[in-house]
Amino acid sequence: MATETFLTSRRRAGRDECVWCDAQGEVRASVPLPKRGHSFAVDAAQGRAVIFGRQPGFFAKAFQLLDSDSGRLEVEHLPLPQGHHFYGHGVFAPDGDYLYATENDYEHARGVVGVYDARPGQGYKRVGEFETGGIGPHEVLMMPDGETLCVANGGMETHPDYGKSILNASTMQASLAYLDRRSGKLQALHTLSEEWRQLSIRHLALDEAGRVWAGCQYANPDGRRPPLVLRHARGQSLEPLSCPSSQLRAMRNYVGSVTANAQGNVVATSSPLGGHVLFWDAATGQLWDAVDMPDVCGVAQYGKAGFLLSSGHGVLAWYHPAERHLEENPSEGPVYTATRIPNHQNLQFEVSWDNHMRRI
Repeated sequence: MATETFLTSRRRAGRDECVWCDAQGEVRASVPLPKRGHSFAVDAAQGRAVIFGRQPGFFAKAFQLLDSDSGRLEVEHLPLPQGHHFYGHGVFAPDGDYLYATENDYEHARGVVGVYDARPGQGYKRVGEFETGGIGPHEVLMMPDGETLCVANGGMETHPDYGKSILNASTMQASLAYLDRRSGKLQALHTLSEEWRQLSIRHLALDEAGRVWAGCQYANPDGRRPPLVLRHARGQSLEPLSCPSSQLRAMRNYVGSVTANAQGNVVATSSPLGGHVLFWDAATGQLWDAVDMPDVCGVAQYGKAGFLLSSGHGVLAWYHPAERHLEENPSEGPVYTATRIPNHQNLQFEVSWDNHMRRI
């Protein structure tokens, strides 16, 4: 496997940091953080990234991915309006000129995308915001056209004075929103059925066909097991994906990360609560495979077809699906084989990997 590097955050020796590391966890450079980090926006063209604080996040740090003798990355701090906090996710425009970050205008219970001028020398000046068509926007993606933002509106009203308490449990409504990245115009808004309106849409990924995959968390402790993974193609309805009840139970109503492999033909959805990862065939929407890994959440592309997995127990492991072998019995659907190869299994109790990883 060729050398690849990743961005992630972790807690080490009681301190939070963002690290640029390889698949064995060897750190190339780091950024100290005031609190837990969450996810990243990556500008591959210009070799830049932004780490966002975990919800409610009151910091975001931008840095150039350059080697340094000190092993530390020089950072710029993104401004944040009074009464707002970050939700932990953002995305750059294709040319890197603008950065779009999900935010909570918590004094007015509004979900917004903050727009930041990311051109060199501008200091990530905040130049505007778009309403997202819902409450609690979490992850935001840039669609393949380079002009459309897809936002996961989680639906949950929160306020930092009340921690993560849901303030609108009786009325919450998650949605998937599509916005014009230049004007902020709402192009489309897709909501869940009344039965599952307390299913919070949180994390997103794109497959090889440009479909959006969404991972959800169920906010109602009623003992039900709703579908946790949705698929969406523009112009169509949200498609809940089914899997065996045993696999659904193992996810414990919680998806913490969604990632497609580099080929876009396999999608991974992880659950740190369940210590479980499901792998899906992107084309058919059928479950491909599943693995157990305690407190697993981080999932990044690894190689041409695989994934790197990380856990809060300090474990890094990689999963590589073998070449697909389709059975000749179409009534049972396609059957696949896969090889799971642990890459770094020794528990390192002084290290706890956080929720998300991104391959650089």
